[in-house]
Amino acid sequence: MVVSTLTTTTFSSCFPFPKCIPAHLKSSGGHPRTLCCSSGDEDLNGLINVSSMSESERRGGAQMVKSSDGELPAKNSEIWQLFKEARQNILYLDKQRALAIEELNKAISEKNSLLEKIEELELEKQAMDRKDQASICWQLLLRIDSMVLTGMINSEEVSKMRRLVMDHKVSIVDAFTDILQKKDAEVLAELRQFSYRSKKNGFHIVHICTEMAPIASFGAVASFVTGLSQALQRKGHLVEVILPKWIAKFKFNMLLSRYGSMNLNEVQGLREIEVEYYSYFNGQLHGNKIWTGVVRGIGVTFIQPLYYSSFFNREKAHGYSDDFERFMYFSRASLDYIVKSGKKPDVLHIHNWQTALIGPLFWDIFVQQGLEGSRILFSCHDIHAQSLVQPEKLALCGLDPARLHRPDRLQDSSNTHLANPMKGGIVYSNKVVIMSSTHSKGRIIHSSSHGLETTLNMHKEKLLVAPCGFDSSAWDPEKDKILPENYSADDMKGKAVCKIALQKKMGLAENSSFITVGCFLSDLSDLSDVDTENLRAIVQNATKMGVQFIFMMTGEVTSRHKGLESLQVKIEDANVRFINRHDETLSHLIFGGSDIILCHSLHDPILQVPLKALRYGSAPIAITTNNDNGFRS
Repeated sequence: MVVSTLTTTTFSSCFPFPKCIPAHLKSSGGHPRTLCCSSGDEDLNGLINVSSMSESERRGGAQMVKSSDGELPAKNSEIWQLFKEARQNILYLDKQRALAIEELNKAISEKNSLLEKIEELELEKQAMDRKDQASICWQLLLRIDSMVLTGMINSEEVSKMRRLVMDHKVSIVDAFTDILQKKDAEVLAELRQFSYRSKKNGFHIVHICTEMAPIASFGAVASFVTGLSQALQRKGHLVEVILPKWIAKFKFNMLLSRYGSMNLNEVQGLREIEVEYYSYFNGQLHGNKIWTGVVRGIGVTFIQPLYYSSFFNREKAHGYSDDFERFMYFSRASLDYIVKSGKKPDVLHIHNWQTALIGPLFWDIFVQQGLEGSRILFSCHDIHAQSLVQPEKLALCGLDPARLHRPDRLQDSSNTHLANPMKGGIVYSNKVVIMSSTHSKGRIIHSSSHGLETTLNMHKEKLLVAPCGFDSSAWDPEKDKILPENYSADDMKGKAVCKIALQKKMGLAENSSFITVGCFLSDLSDLSDVDTENLRAIVQNATKMGVQFIFMMTGEVTSRHKGLESLQVKIEDANVRFINRHDETLSHLIFGGSDIILCHSLHDPILQVPLKALRYGSAPIAITTNNDNGFRS
């Protein structure tokens, strides 16, 4: 047949195939013919391009059509069917291509998520490895302590053993992963196989205190001890903590307003050393039980009195008439334990008045018992909290009252007939750190010394001022998991989200442009009538302008807190909310969603509200008229 080149505008624009011509469609004379087809599904028409043909060709073509006897329509139908199938195939392939691209993008997204998860798990693994390393090292060190008490090794060898562990952490961890399953004799035999490296790395620091987060928290000391110990240990120092073993349930503190026993679930590898050791008190030697474990990677020793078992078996941690005797017993027992276990720490770090007597005990009794190389660091977290006692009571722990009850030693400057343990801590320590985020050394000595001005001025060369701190991992708006959206100083968008969430939680009008004020009150009895009245007036005036207030009590609401009830009665407004209990989760949201935080004082070593407010981008304002706003220079 004489049908030549097949060129159709419709299909050439839709399907960019090579213009190849089947052999059976070429003319015998070598001249191509043009076949035009419609884009519809009907049969081909207009088969002959009349405009491009001569008259004779048209006649010949017409004759050809007539003579073909129906052959051309059949061919046309076959060709059109091929095109339809080709179009369907192309559409199918295009659909498959889109699906493949979608699957590829999904695979890429899953790959990226997987890589992020792998990186996160790797970081967690590294953190866990560090924690496991510290825990194994401390379990080994505490086993060494038990060996000393049971007489397996002498004090000279134990010092070398401890240094061996700290100098060979990596190899020690590899060798003692199953330490809990081994007996003391096996552990000792393996320790003696390691070569001792004489080079000393870091300091050996022992905290002697009454609290440590998260196992027993009563105030600022707890988080300070844990945080500082972890930071120093990361720098290569050997840090451990000695605590009394609180047995019965006691009130945690006014920060939490709740009861609970010592949280031993946080102690890893807790074990009792099967030997009693004795400490001096009231003219006799008394037995004590020793427990050891690891808390947050820090080795901890618990001292449990046997004869005076009621000393740390109380409903509350503080507030009893025999508090001085209780903590004096613990201070003396801690030093007796250090000597008995053969420890030779570089630094004994003591805290507040509860363990301040370790200063005079150390220099008058223990320094000649193998502790010649040790020094005393005294941290005062609340200089206002002082305990005054009859000087005769100093003899209970072996001290000489006549020698110590002098103006330049423990005699209180105002009540000269009484002894001041905190003063003794200042006088008998090599360095004294006073925790204050707002006051300079001069301001503390002359205006905020609470009767210790003469003593502090006399020892000002060894006096240091350090800002109060808190657990930055728990109070960080950039990482705080309690907040609905995190934010930072560089990107504060999340704070508006937190404000809306806080308003919704408290049933307040939800608008990020409204000023929201949070207020944390630990004890309204500390507020004078003038302060309470001023606070009421401020709140009433501000609420008229749409300011929102959220008050939270951080202490136990007792009969002394009539001010709170009075404040609630006087301030009844849709923009004010009162929370008569401490809620840790809600407190995070209050810090995150408030523009302003009201607090008792800018110097707040217990709650540390001003520092937390600044961390969360809120402005702290003190509400007491007697607040001393002397900032550190």
